Amino acid sequence: MEPAERAGGGDPLEPGGRPGPDPRGFVPQKEIVYNKLLPYAERLDAESDLQLAQIKSNLGRAVQLQELWPGGLFWTRKLSTYIRLYGRKFSKEDHVLFIKLLYELVSIPKLEISMMQGFARLLINLLKKKELLSRDDLELPWRPLYDMVERILYSKTEHLGLNWFPNSVENVLKTLVKSCRPYFPADATAEMLEEWRPLMCPFDVTMQKAITYFEIFLPTSLSPELHHKGFKLWFDELIGLWVSVQNLPQWEGQLVNLFARLATDNIGYIDWDPYVPKIFTRILRSLNLPVGSSQVLVPRFLTNAYDIGHAVIWITAMMGGPSKLVQKHLAGLFNSITSFYHPSNNGRWLNKLMKLLQRLPNSVVRRLHRERYKKPSWLTPVPDSHKLTDQDVTDFVQCIIQPVLLAMFSKTGSLEAAQALQNLALMRPELVIPPVLERTYPALETLTEPHQLTATLSCVIGVARSLVSGGKWFPEGPTHMLPLLMRALPGVDPNDFSKCMVERELCSATAEFEDFVLQFMDRCFGLIESSTLEQTREETETEKMTHLESLVELGLSSTFSTILTQCSKEIFMVALQKVFNFSISHIFETRVAGRMVADMCRAAVKCCPEESLKLFVPHCCSVITQLTMNDDVLNEEELDKELLWNLQLLSEISRVDGKKLLPYREHLVKILQRTLHLTCKQGYTLSCNLLHHLLRSTTLIYPTEYCSVPGGFDKPPSEYFPIKDWGKPGDLWNLGIQWHVPSSEEVAFAFYLLDSFLQPELIKLQRCGDGELEMSRDDVLQSLTIVHNCLIGSGNLLPPLKGEPVTNLVPSMVSLEETKLYTGLEYDLSRENHRETIARVIRKLLNHILNNSEDDTKSLFLIIKITGDLLQFQGSHKHEFDSRWKSFNLVKKSMENRLHGKKQHIRALLIDRVMLQHELRTLTVEGCEYKKVHQDMIRDLLRLSTSSYSQVRNKAQQTFFAALGAYNFCCRDIIPLVLEFLRPDRQDVTQQQFKGALYCLLGNHSGVCLANLHDWDCIVQTWPAIVSSGLSKAMSLEKPSIVRLFDDLAEKIHRQYETIGLDFTIPKSCVGIAELLQQSKNPSIKQIMLSSEKIKEGLKRQQERNADALRNYENLINTLLDGVEQRNLPWKFEHIGIGLLSLLLRDDRVLPLRAIRFFVENLNHDAIVVRKMAISAVAGILKQLKRTHKKLIINPYEISGYPKPPQIVAGDRPDNHWLHYDSKSIPRTKKEWESSCFVEKTHWGYYTWPQNMVVYAGVEEQPKLGRSREDLTEAEQIIFDHFSDPKFVEQLITFLSLEDRKGKDKFNPRRFCLFKGIFRNFDDAFLPVLKPHLERLVSDSHESTQRCVAEIIAGLIRGSKHWTFEKVEKLSELLCPLLRTALSNITVETYNDWGTCIATSCESRDPRKLHWLFELLLESPLSGEGGSFVDACRLYVLQGGLAQQEWRVPELLHRLLKYLEPKLTQVYKNVRERIGSVLTYIFMIDVSLPNTAPTASPRVPEFTARILDKLKPLMDVDEEIQNHVMEENGIGEEDERTQGIKLLKTILKWLMASAGRSFSTAVTEQLQLLPLFFKIAPVENDNSYDELKRDAKLCLSLMSQGLLYPHQVPLVLRVLKQTARSSSWHARYTVLTYLQTMVFYNLFIFLNNEDAVKDIRWLVISLLEDEQLEVREMAATTLSGLLQCNFLTMDSPMQIHFEQLCKTKLPKKRKRDPGFIGDPNTIPSAELVKRHAGVLGLGACVLSSPYDVPTWMPQLLMNLSAHLNDPQPIEMTVKKTLSNFRRTHHDNWQEHKQQFTDDQLLVLTDLLVSPCYYA
Repeated sequence: MEPAERAGGGDPLEPGGRPGPDPRGFVPQKEIVYNKLLPYAERLDAESDLQLAQIKSNLGRAVQLQELWPGGLFWTRKLSTYIRLYGRKFSKEDHVLFIKLLYELVSIPKLEISMMQGFARLLINLLKKKELLSRDDLELPWRPLYDMVERILYSKTEHLGLNWFPNSVENVLKTLVKSCRPYFPADATAEMLEEWRPLMCPFDVTMQKAITYFEIFLPTSLSPELHHKGFKLWFDELIGLWVSVQNLPQWEGQLVNLFARLATDNIGYIDWDPYVPKIFTRILRSLNLPVGSSQVLVPRFLTNAYDIGHAVIWITAMMGGPSKLVQKHLAGLFNSITSFYHPSNNGRWLNKLMKLLQRLPNSVVRRLHRERYKKPSWLTPVPDSHKLTDQDVTDFVQCIIQPVLLAMFSKTGSLEAAQALQNLALMRPELVIPPVLERTYPALETLTEPHQLTATLSCVIGVARSLVSGGKWFPEGPTHMLPLLMRALPGVDPNDFSKCMVERELCSATAEFEDFVLQFMDRCFGLIESSTLEQTREETETEKMTHLESLVELGLSSTFSTILTQCSKEIFMVALQKVFNFSISHIFETRVAGRMVADMCRAAVKCCPEESLKLFVPHCCSVITQLTMNDDVLNEEELDKELLWNLQLLSEISRVDGKKLLPYREHLVKILQRTLHLTCKQGYTLSCNLLHHLLRSTTLIYPTEYCSVPGGFDKPPSEYFPIKDWGKPGDLWNLGIQWHVPSSEEVAFAFYLLDSFLQPELIKLQRCGDGELEMSRDDVLQSLTIVHNCLIGSGNLLPPLKGEPVTNLVPSMVSLEETKLYTGLEYDLSRENHRETIARVIRKLLNHILNNSEDDTKSLFLIIKITGDLLQFQGSHKHEFDSRWKSFNLVKKSMENRLHGKKQHIRALLIDRVMLQHELRTLTVEGCEYKKVHQDMIRDLLRLSTSSYSQVRNKAQQTFFAALGAYNFCCRDIIPLVLEFLRPDRQDVTQQQFKGALYCLLGNHSGVCLANLHDWDCIVQTWPAIVSSGLSKAMSLEKPSIVRLFDDLAEKIHRQYETIGLDFTIPKSCVGIAELLQQSKNPSIKQIMLSSEKIKEGLKRQQERNADALRNYENLINTLLDGVEQRNLPWKFEHIGIGLLSLLLRDDRVLPLRAIRFFVENLNHDAIVVRKMAISAVAGILKQLKRTHKKLIINPYEISGYPKPPQIVAGDRPDNHWLHYDSKSIPRTKKEWESSCFVEKTHWGYYTWPQNMVVYAGVEEQPKLGRSREDLTEAEQIIFDHFSDPKFVEQLITFLSLEDRKGKDKFNPRRFCLFKGIFRNFDDAFLPVLKPHLERLVSDSHESTQRCVAEIIAGLIRGSKHWTFEKVEKLSELLCPLLRTALSNITVETYNDWGTCIATSCESRDPRKLHWLFELLLESPLSGEGGSFVDACRLYVLQGGLAQQEWRVPELLHRLLKYLEPKLTQVYKNVRERIGSVLTYIFMIDVSLPNTAPTASPRVPEFTARILDKLKPLMDVDEEIQNHVMEENGIGEEDERTQGIKLLKTILKWLMASAGRSFSTAVTEQLQLLPLFFKIAPVENDNSYDELKRDAKLCLSLMSQGLLYPHQVPLVLRVLKQTARSSSWHARYTVLTYLQTMVFYNLFIFLNNEDAVKDIRWLVISLLEDEQLEVREMAATTLSGLLQCNFLTMDSPMQIHFEQLCKTKLPKKRKRDPGFIGDPNTIPSAELVKRHAGVLGLGACVLSSPYDVPTWMPQLLMNLSAHLNDPQPIEMTVKKTLSNFRRTHHDNWQEHKQQFTDDQLLVLTDLLVSPCYYA
C-alpha cells in the first residue's frame, strides 16, 4: 500500500481522527500524527496497544503489591517513554485513571522526594493538553497539593539540615499545581480564601506567602455560570489591594501574574476599564526608565519590578471589546517610551523594553490564534463582543511599529526586533514589510555598515515567509524578492561572513531564478578559492578548520542544497554541469576547500542522483584506478593530491539513495579493494569513509527528497506556476514522502561488502589477539578503522547482542522486561551476527594490547569507540539526534506561522520532523536488560577508565557513563568493582587507577553519579569507601589533581543529595485505583488477577524493605563513624566524612546515640570547619528531640466579647483588640500569666481570623519542665552531661567568641538555633553554668565576644517560650542588668548584632510575654549620656524589637512618639537619620489599604499637623533659607527659626526613609511641606551644598516618583501652581523638574484627567515667560519632554501663541549706553522676555522630535532662523537649538532631507555651517 494513500483515508481529518468505526475498541485521546507517515506505519497500532496493555497491567500490579521501587518507578518511566513515542494514544477512561493513580502517588506524605519528582513530572505531562479532558471528566482535590507545597517549599526543618530538597523541586511543584488547577472543584475558591486570608498581614512575611498561594492555586478557568463561585469572590478585594499599595512590595508583582492569568482566561467577562489608567501607570513605572535631570531610583524598584511576560499577557487579554480604552493607553505607552528605543540610548532598563517589544506581538498573535483558528474545546470561548476585530489588530500594529523599527538597529535588540517583526508581519504584512524593505534597500547599498546590514537582514528573514506568501493583505509581496537577492549578492564576501549567512536563508525561500542561481554559484566558487590556502595548510598540518571556515562550510552546503532542491530541471542541469566542471578542473586540499566543494557536489547529486552519478562516478573511478595502477603507490606515506581529492569526492557523492548506487557496485568495490589498504593514513581514512557511506546508503531508512512541493518542480510552466508556492506550507496529509527502504538487493550488497572487507580484518585481529600474528601498530589501527566504519555503516542491519541476563540485582514481583520497538527492518537471523563476532574479537585484542603495548593509545581510542557503538549504536547517534532536534526547533520557530497554528510548516520541515520521529524510535534504548555480554564490555570500559594514560581514561569514562545509563540496575553490579581500587588494604593500586576510579564515581555533568545514587544499598558502599580511601597507598594530598577530585566529589554529593526515604508504604486509596487500572480493557493482555496470598506477600516484602532501609541507615552512620575515627586518617577525609554524616540527619528519625555523642563532642573540635558542621548538626538534633506541645482551639470572638464583623475589615477591630499590648493588663502575677491566652504569631487576627484558631494549652498540659537527669532519654542525657560540665561549656564559649573573618562576621543564625534548642529542650538547667560567662562576656567590648553573647541571649529569650511564670521572672531578673550593660557598651562594630539579637528575640512572640524587654528598651532611648552614637544605636535596637511586633503594640508606639517629638530638633546627623527611620516604622502601620479600619497606632496626618505648626516661622519668610546652625548646642535659647531648621532636617530624613518603605504615602499632608522644599532645594548639581539642601533635593526627587491616586492629582497641582507664583526663582525652577518626573511616573493617571492636562500646559507655558533666564530654559526643556512623550500635543493654538510671542517688538537701543548688553544687573525688558519665550517655545517643539522630521518642522526651523541676530539670550537659544537639531538628525540625514524644499535646505545649510555657528 502506498504511503500516500494510507496516510489520508478519506478527507484529511484532524490529526489522530479516523473515518469509520474504530476496530480497536477505543478512540485515542491525541496521538503523534507523524507516526502515521513512517514507512512502517501499519505495524505501529499493534505495537503500541501491546505496550500500553503491559504498562497498565504491570503498573497496576506494582501498586497493589506495594512495590514503589523498582516496579512502580520502572513502569511509570515506561509510560513517559510511551507518551514520547506515541503521544497520548490511550482512551479517555485510561487517561483519567493514569492521572488519578499518579495524583494519589504524588501526594503520599512520606514519599521519597526523588520519586515524588518523577511522578510529578509524568503527571504534568499527562495533564499538559488540558483541552483533552474537561472538568466533567476529571476533578482533583486541591488540599493534598497544598499540604505538599507547605511541607516542601515552606519546610520548617529544611533550614536545620533535616531535609534535603533538590533545587528543581520548586519549579516542579508550581508547574504541577498549575497543571491541576483547571480541575479543582467549584467550591475550591471559597475554601482557599478561607484558608489563606488570615495570612494577609501586609507588614508580615506571611503576606508574601498568602499571595503566592493565591497566585498559584486560585482557579480562573471556571465556566461563566460558576463565576460567582470563582473570581467574583476575590476580584474586588485583591484588585483594590493592588491599586492602593505603593512602593512595590514583592507580592505586588505576584498579584500582576494572577490578574494576567485571570484576564486571559476570562476575556470579555470582566470590565477592566475603571482600572486601565492605573494598570498602565504601574506598568510604565515598573520599567524603571530614567526621567528628568537628577534621577535617584529607589533601589527596591529594581529588584521587585513586574515580570514583563505577565504584564504583556495582561495587556493582551484586556485589548479589544467595545470601549477601545486599552488600545488608547497602549498607544500612549509606546508614544511615551518610543524615544528610549533609539539605538543611541542604552542602560540597564533596555532589556526590559526589548522584552516588551518582543513579547507583545507574540502574545497578540496567540490571542488571535485562539479566537479565530483554534479548535474549540471545553474552555470558555471569547464572546463575540470582545474578540479582536481587524481594526483592533491594525491599530495595535500601528502603535508598536515605530519603536520596533527603531530597535532594528539597536546594538543589543535587533534579535528581539526581528522576532517582533515576524509576528507583526503575520498579522498585517502591508503595514510592516514596506518600512522594513525601505530600510533594507539603503542598508544593502551601503554594505559598509556591517552591523546595520546584518540587523536589517535578520529582520527581513523574520518577515520573509509573510513576504513571499503575499496573501490578501499584501499581494505584491513576492515581487520584492528577486531585487532583494540581486542586491545582496555583492555581499557574499569572504571577509564578513555573518552577512552572507543571512542571505542564504533568504534564498532558500524562492523558486525560479536562473541568473540568480548561476551568479550565486560563481560567487561561491570565488569564496572557495579564496579559502584554498594550500601552502599554509600543509605546513601547519592542522586537522581542524577555523571556526569561521566551518561556518562557511555549513552555510554553503545548506544553501546550495536548498537552491538546487527547489529549482527546475533546466536550471539544475546547467548548474550540475558548472559544479562538475569546477570540481574536476581543480584539485583541492582535502581539509577546507575540498570539503566545501565535495559538499556542493553532494548537494547536486542528492537532488538528481541518476544524472549526477552518471557524470561523477565513472570519472572519479577512472582517475583513481589510473593513479593506483602502480603497486608502489600503495606503500607511499604521502599520496598524490589528485588521488586524495577524487577519493574525497567519491566518498561524499556516495551519500545518496542506495538504489541509485547499485548499478555502479562493481566500480565501487574495485576502488575499495585498491584503496582500503593504502599506507597513507589520509588515504585509507577517505576510503573507509566511502565504505561507511555505501553501507549507510544501502541499509538505512530515510526520506529521499525535501522539495517544497510534492513531486518536484518538473512540470511545464503552463500548467504550474511556481511563484504561487513560495513560502507555502506543506499539507500534513498529502506529504507524499519518498522513503528509502532497503530492498533485498541492497541488503545483499551490504552483506557482500561486510563479507569482503570486514571478515578478513576480523580474522587478522583475532590472530593478533591470540598472539599468533605480529601486526605493526599502524596495521592494527588500519584494521580497527575498517572495522569501526563497517560497524557504524551497518549498525541498522546487525541485531543487538544476545546472551544470559545478569540476575539477582534487584528483587521484584513485577516483570521488568524491555520493550522492543520495530524500526523498519526484520533482522536476518540465518546469517552470523557480525556484532557478536566484533565484540568477541575486540575484547581479545584489547586484552592483548593492554598486556603488551599499553602505550598504543590511538588503537585504544578506536577500541573505546567500537565498544560504545557495539553496545548502543542502531543506526544513529544520540548526540547527533539531540543537535538535530535542537536545530529543527530553531528553524521551526523562525519559520512557523503562529497565527494559524495547526502545524502549517514548510514541507521540508515536516519531512524532517517525521525523520526525527523515526530516529527517536531507533534511539529509545532505556530500560534495556543487562546481560552477561554487556557486563563484560562495561568491565572492559572500567579497566580502560583506570588505565595509565589520561586521554584513554577520559574517553573511556565518557563511554562508560553512557553505558551505565542504558542498562537497568547495572550500577549495583559495577560499584563494588570501582570501589576495589579505593580499598586502603590494597598494595597494588597505581595513582592512575586511583584517579580513574574517583572519576568513575564522580560521573559527568549529565549522566549518573555513582557516588550518590539515591538508594541505600549503593550509598552504604560508596560513602564509607570514599572516606577510608584516605588511607590508601595511592592517595597523596601532595597532588593537586587528587585534592581537587575529592573536593569535587564532596561538593557534588552535597549538591545532589536528596533525603532518601525510609518508609515505602502505599496508602489504600492508591491500591483501589490500581485495581481499576489493571482491569481496564482496550487494550489489555490476558493475565490473572492477583491472589490475596500474593498481595500479602507484597505487604510483607514492603515491611521488610522498610526494615532494610532503616538497618542500612544505621549501618551507614556506624561505618562512617568508624571511618572518621580511624587513627591516622588525613584531616581532609575526616572533614569529608563529617560532612557526609551531617547529610544524614532526618526529621522522621532521631540520629543514633553514637552519632549524637560524636557531634556534641565536636562542638569543641580544633578545626573551625568541623565546629561549624557540629553546631548545625546539634541544632538539628535538638529539633529532633523537641517534645510536642499540646494545642487547643479557641474562639477569638468569645475572648473579645464582640461578634464577627459582617464583611471583611482588616486592621484594628474590637474583636482583635485583646491581642494589643496594654500596660494596664500585663500579666504580672502567676495567676494572671496562666489565665492569659498568648498568641505568638504576629499575623493572626489582622485580616480575618482563621477557621480554627489554635493556641498552646495551659501549663499543666504541657511536657514537664525542670526534669532531673533520670527523667531524660538517653539521647538527651548525652547533651545534658556535656552542657552541665563547666569545662566543656568554658571551652565552647571560648571557641564561640573567637573571630572567624575579621570585620565580616555577623550574628549567626545557626548558633542562635543551637542555643534556642538547648533552652527549649532543657529549660533553665544550664543557666547556673552559663551565668558567669554571660556576665563576663557582656562587659568585654570586643566585637566577637559581644556577638557571642548576643547570640546566646537571643536563643535564651526565644527558647523560653514555654517556661513557667517563675522561670521567666528569674530570667528577666538575670537579663535586664546584662542588657543594660550591653547597650551602654555598644560600638560601631556591634550595634548591628544587638539589633539582630533583639529583633530575633521578639519575632513571633506575644508582646505581653516580653513586657519586661519592651519596658527596658523604652526606658530612655535618647539619654545623651553615651554621646550621639550610643543614642542612635539604642534607637536602632528598639526599632528592631518594635518592628517585629508590627500592629500589636500601638501603646508602645504612641509612647515612643510622644517621647521623640520634643527631641526632633536633634543636632547630630546620625541621631537624626535614626529618628527618621524609627518614625517610618512608627507610622508603617497607618496604611490606607481597602477594607482596613483606621489604625490604633500613631497616624501620619495628626503628626504632620503638629509639625507644620512648628515650621510656620519658616513658611512665612520669603528670603532664602540658609543653614546657619552651629553643630554644638550654644548656651541660651535659640530663636524659633533655628529650631525650625533643625526640625526640618529630621523631617526630611523621615520622608526620605519612608519613600521606599511604607505601603501608602499620606500625600495630602506631605503636600503642605512641598512649598518649603521647593524653596530650599538647590538648582545646580553641586555636592558642596550643606546637608539640608542636598536632602531637600533628594527628598523632592523621591516624592516626585511617588504613585498618585486620581483624587490627589488636583491637590498636587494646586500646590505647584501656588509655588509657581513664588518670589524665589529657585522654587519656580524646582517646580518644573518636579513636574517632569511626576507626570512621567503617573502618566496615565494625569492623561485621564483633562483638567490636569490643561493646568500643566498652562503652568509650563506661563513659566516660559518667567523673568529669570534659568526658569525659562527649564520650562522649555520641560515642554519639549512633555511633547516628546505625547503628554501634550503640538496643536496650532500653541504654535500660533509662540509665533505671536516671537513677533514682540524690542525697544530701540539707546546710543549713549554702550554697556547695555554687557551690564548684567539690568533687568531685561518685558518685551525681550516675551520674545525669548516665543523662541524657546519653538525650540522646544523642534527638539521634541529628535529622531524624525514631522511636517511642521521645516517651517518652524525657518521661523527660528529669523532670530539669529536678536540680542542675547535669544541668539544663544537659537544656536543651541540648531546645533542640537543637527546632532540628533545627523545619522539619518539622507532620509530627513526629503522633508525640506530646496530653498529651505539652502537656508539650513547656510545656518548650520555659517560663521555664526562657530562664533
